[in-house]
Amino acid sequence: MNFLRKIVYPFAVLYGIITSIRNFLYDKNFLKSTKFKTPTLVVGNLSVGGTGKTPQIEYLIRLLQNDYKIAVLSRGYKRKSTGFIIADENASVELIGDEPFQYYKKFKNILICVDADRTNAIQQLEKLENPPDIILLDDAFQHRKVDGGFNILLTDFNNLYVNDSMLPTGNLRENKSGAKRAQLIIVTKCPKTLSETAQLTIAEKLKPSKNQTVFFTAIDYNITLKGASSIRLNEMQDFDVLLVTGIANPAPLTTFLKESNINFEHLKYPDHYNFKSKDSYKLILVHLQNIENGCEN
Repeated sequence: MNFLRKIVYPFAVLYGIITSIRNFLYDKNFLKSTKFKTPTLVVGNLSVGGTGKTPQIEYLIRLLQNDYKIAVLSRGYKRKSTGFIIADENASVELIGDEPFQYYKKFKNILICVDADRTNAIQQLEKLENPPDIILLDDAFQHRKVDGGFNILLTDFNNLYVNDSMLPTGNLRENKSGAKRAQLIIVTKCPKTLSETAQLTIAEKLKPSKNQTVFFTAIDYNITLKGASSIRLNEMQDFDVLLVTGIANPAPLTTFLKESNINFEHLKYPDHYNFKSKDSYKLILVHLQNIENGCEN
């Protein structure tokens, strides 16, 4: 792996130069960023996937929805449609993408919309008879065509952007200096026991400017399996659990289950995986095998 990374290193340098030039052109107004009258909150990261953008968007929804009319805008990753769409009763994963569909199913009193062209989408939202008070832009930190009113940058505790490198040798979408655009930096997936001393050490590594604030967050799992009857987390120790994931980084979840003394088998699929019929057959087969092994024991 180290040898392969050395081979592709020149491409990482080239990619870094290209993204730096692009950001320079936006910073100097050679490329246009549009500022809108509607307040916009941008949630994103410097790296590809797995920093916790979806939980952060959901946190902001819960925080603001009782006081403001909220719209969430996403590009709708891997959807099979194009253009600007506002989710309604006809919404599906194929139409708007998996994460927007998740927002739509959870939060019925907010607008969920998708468009690869965020500028066009915000223009369409502002034309509505009852436009939103605040627009949350999901995964739009690199979308410089929109001048975000407030930028929230996420970085994984286990892979801080300051320790990472440019694609394809690392996971960074743009140079680390891009972090300067954020007003708020959140270190996600921290251990709950992270001390203040450790927090200060990490903050020193990130070197925030005077106009930036650094926060630290942890994941708090509350797992309930719902079926014929509900099973709480502390009761799961009596069962053999089949864990199926289709997310970028399931490590925090699997670590949590191990620390909770949950006996589980893990079927790991890629991020945003589109499950097919053959996958269902595999799940059924694994389930039957587990039952058979349980009977033998």
